[in-house]
Amino acid sequence: MLLVFGVACAGVLVEAFAPRRVRYATQVLLALVGLAAAFVGTVMIGLDLNETAGGAAKGGITAEGAIVVDGPAIFLWGLILLIAVGGLLLFAERELEGGVSAFAGQAAALPGTEAEREASTRGLDHTEVFPLMMFAVGGMMLFPASNDLLTMFVALEVLSLPLYLLSGLARRRRLLSQEAALKYFLLGAFSSGFFIYGIALVYGYAGTMEFGGINEAISNNTGNRTLLLAGMGLISVGLLFKVGAAPFQAWTPDVYQGAPTAVTGFMAAATKVAAFGALMRLYYVAFGNERWSWQPMLWVIAILTMLVGALLAIAQSDIKRMLAYSSVAHTGFLLTGVLGAQSASELSSGEITSLQAVLFYLVTYGFMTLGAFAIVSMVRDAGGETNHLSRWAGLGKESPIVAGIFAFFLLSMAGIPLTAGFTGKWAVFAVAMSAGAWPVVVVAVLTSALAAFFYVRVIVLMYFADPVGAGPSVTLPSVLTAVTIALGVAATLLLGIVPGPVLDLAAHAGEFIR
Repeated sequence: MLLVFGVACAGVLVEAFAPRRVRYATQVLLALVGLAAAFVGTVMIGLDLNETAGGAAKGGITAEGAIVVDGPAIFLWGLILLIAVGGLLLFAERELEGGVSAFAGQAAALPGTEAEREASTRGLDHTEVFPLMMFAVGGMMLFPASNDLLTMFVALEVLSLPLYLLSGLARRRRLLSQEAALKYFLLGAFSSGFFIYGIALVYGYAGTMEFGGINEAISNNTGNRTLLLAGMGLISVGLLFKVGAAPFQAWTPDVYQGAPTAVTGFMAAATKVAAFGALMRLYYVAFGNERWSWQPMLWVIAILTMLVGALLAIAQSDIKRMLAYSSVAHTGFLLTGVLGAQSASELSSGEITSLQAVLFYLVTYGFMTLGAFAIVSMVRDAGGETNHLSRWAGLGKESPIVAGIFAFFLLSMAGIPLTAGFTGKWAVFAVAMSAGAWPVVVVAVLTSALAAFFYVRVIVLMYFADPVGAGPSVTLPSVLTAVTIALGVAATLLLGIVPGPVLDLAAHAGEFIR
């Protein structure tokens, strides 16, 4: 984590002092080496974790009790870093825009002004996006590894602030991009306010911000329960906003549509991984003894999220907005997994834990989402990306390979057998059933069938509809985007056919340290 933050700070210095002509190559190389080194370090630490809690958990608490380095945290770090490598390759792509990046040449220039035209004419490149991305990755790593509420709040802000900026830096359609960034910032500021007010109330109840101390205070039934319940509710607002759960999903479609597609893909995949890791650690560790209070709330939120995501996705005519509401529906499926049993002691032999199921689903979701948005960035016309569904008609005839790969990702999102999406849904539905949340599972199965409609609709449009006008065109990317797409395809295919190794890895990670 320190390595990632160090690379981010080094990127700021490169931007300040390096000549303009070498910044792009230097920033990309620096970020790539930093992520690779951090991943190697994560693997080495993961192999050297000591068992605790009678073998149920692995790792320990460090940084004066502020950070937990346990099995689930290491698993999430590795996943975030892999997704970040794919996101970095999308950020570095230049072939799709004719030799320049998808980011504005000069962020301070007003859209449509002479300053913006001059920046575009001179081919200026906004390479600050790379250190911004690294700061976001560092915050994402800190978020699920936090061991107290204050550290979690700091991590939330560190991962959010760079994303607010990145969302407003699109080279094309800059007004839409800036509108998306402003909406994301305002709604994020409100959710952060709820979160920190909830922290104050929980601290008032427990007298401590450490998760273990909060859990102990709940066990001993000390303090005013009204403070506890109100604090839990307010903290949940902040976390549920970050994962995009209903009714806090209002930012999702606007930001997904307006942000540069590379940012959308990275944000959709990595942020959800980090936020669900933090959400599970908070509920399972700090509020584990109060599950009978938060589980009914999550029942309602999960059902509402799945219904909102599936129903509103049907009404969308923009491919990025459709994928945004699809992401909302997937949040509901993940919350269904969170409702499962918390520990292996509550399960019979052969069953997987709730933590295993959610970690596996996050792996499948992360790679197929990143790959899908990489495909979206390739379908273009003279004005840049063409995201209206009517412009995707006939894509199967224009570019069968691109259409086939996108159809494969959509089928995985729909949960068709022999794809990673099917295995992930099976895992989270199974653990929810074992915990007695069968009404939520019934709604989840029905909304999965409903969601299949809008995924299949796009496939039918690509292969069986006549193109509008000249039809869609696909711009061939460089090897950078191709590698990201190949990574997504490989992960989605392998996890659908042989999910065992990743499930075993999640089981080997053990439980959260309490």
